[in-house]
Amino acid sequence: MGYRNLSECVHDLKVSGQLIRIEQEVDPYLEVGSIQRRVFRAGGPALLFTRVRGCSFPMLGNLFGTKERVRFLFRDTLKVFHEMIRLKEDFRTLFANPGLLYRAGRSLWNLRPRRVKSGAVFSGTTAISALPRLVSWPRDGGGFITLPQVYSENPERPGFKSSNLGMYRIQLGGNRYAPEREVGLHYQIHRGIGNHHAKALEKGEPLPVNVFVGGPPAMTLAAIMPLPEGVPELFFAGCLNGRRIQVARTDNGLITPAEADFCITGHVWPGHELPEGPFGDHLGYYSLTHEFPVLSVDRVYQRKDPIWPFTTVGRPPQEDSVLGEFIHELVGPLVPSVFQGIHQVKAVDQAGVHPLLLAVGSERYVPFAEDRVPQELLTNAHALLGSTQTALSKYVLIAAREDDPGLDVSRIPEFFQHVLKRVDWSRDLHFITRTTMDTLDYTGISLNQGSKVILAAAGNPRRSLGTSLPDCRCGRFVDQVLFAPGIVLITGPKHELGRDTRDREVIRFCRDLERVRGLDSVPLMVVVDDSEFTARSWDDFLWVTFTRSDPATDIYGLHPFTRCKHWGCGSTLVIDARIKAYHAPVLEPDPAVEKKVDQLGAPGGVLHGIV
Repeated sequence: MGYRNLSECVHDLKVSGQLIRIEQEVDPYLEVGSIQRRVFRAGGPALLFTRVRGCSFPMLGNLFGTKERVRFLFRDTLKVFHEMIRLKEDFRTLFANPGLLYRAGRSLWNLRPRRVKSGAVFSGTTAISALPRLVSWPRDGGGFITLPQVYSENPERPGFKSSNLGMYRIQLGGNRYAPEREVGLHYQIHRGIGNHHAKALEKGEPLPVNVFVGGPPAMTLAAIMPLPEGVPELFFAGCLNGRRIQVARTDNGLITPAEADFCITGHVWPGHELPEGPFGDHLGYYSLTHEFPVLSVDRVYQRKDPIWPFTTVGRPPQEDSVLGEFIHELVGPLVPSVFQGIHQVKAVDQAGVHPLLLAVGSERYVPFAEDRVPQELLTNAHALLGSTQTALSKYVLIAAREDDPGLDVSRIPEFFQHVLKRVDWSRDLHFITRTTMDTLDYTGISLNQGSKVILAAAGNPRRSLGTSLPDCRCGRFVDQVLFAPGIVLITGPKHELGRDTRDREVIRFCRDLERVRGLDSVPLMVVVDDSEFTARSWDDFLWVTFTRSDPATDIYGLHPFTRCKHWGCGSTLVIDARIKAYHAPVLEPDPAVEKKVDQLGAPGGVLHGIV
């Protein structure tokens, strides 16, 4: 539905029974975040907290907590959006459905924001200290805005046509920020605002930045859309919202949605960086304290009776997982037109999104060969690593559709089985070392730097996957588990080495394994801290294996070799997925807060029957 603002959305959810009001006072320090996560896990409603300790603004949580609710929010525009995607794929659909031309034309009209002189967001002003200080995890460095819409424009081409709208972390206080006057601005590499910041630094000028909070829900979704460079997220917001986004100019020369609930205006000055963090992030660990740009605050606008939307992130799945799935539903059909030769991609949420990417591509370079080998697949995989958000991927597993037309990246266990039956570890591993990687991933050799690996599998099966367990225990490597056919987990000793260091004890373990019989049917072994925990589910296996390993540092193998700078191994591949001494801490909730939330869910509590 084309909501003009967040209040209309809240009213609609309340009327339809998809929102509850929490009248009991709640604390934004840990308690609110714990409640939101509990209700999300239970598939519960949106939550409007009307009494927030230390703050006069109500907080809205779990707005996007279920796929059904997200589809409900955009129910009036989803159909035409999908029709426009089909039209892009095949223009002939227009002739079979003449009414599509009118609907598409109306959607195109909604793309362009509508300029107005003023709006509800300018009803008043407030202070940074008056905003909700949401702290989601015990070691967080301060209060954060968790659903910010951060807006900037290209200094060389001002205007919303060259704008970027992204969801970058905003720290409201703590560390060394000047109270009321400064907030932290943490943006990761590969983000659009980085290009704008670089242009401003070249010119020696401050970069104007606005941070919107609230407004039409389509604005929140637009801020996380992986759109190509040069395509304004504001345009997407108008299309998905079903009405033009009204925008008005603020005191720093930029714009704000006229119906936003809050707008923080300011500038990022050259050479002014301060420590930001730590912060519990979507990989399930803390991103630590590092120097990041500072937004010098000019003013904080607010509408009358505003609402503060928020989420909490942590080990997936969380609320942001639902948004990721919804975005995949929207743009998934466009993958073949963006990446030639690619039919499906899936950034695996259970592995923290960026650490693991699964893909199905074509292998047609030598169609007359008796058995396929990865060739076109490698071209496809490098294209994925060279464009849009897939460039952040650390492990890329890609398989050929020609080997199984029914292969589906959403069926993860089956996809792994398909790949492990066909992979040749002496040929099919392709490393990219000392390259840029996700800022939140601490497995590499330094911040923003690590490695990637392409694992390409094509052709006829090379092996049957073992369903019995050879004895792989040796020395301090104990407690082995056959997790799935062909995949063995084994508990290793505590890791105590520094960064960028190969573990000689793992190397000796691999040499000892070369004497073990029966490993030909076990192509993958993962060394972990706790094999029983890792084997509980595919979610646990994916999270541990791919968030705790760097390909170049942590991949070993039986009968390894290096030939013409190509590394491979003769049989079993071994991934060291233990927590390393230099990794960021795992997120753990506060027991006292969790006990309090337990009471809220008990009989007589405000959450009874929900959690």
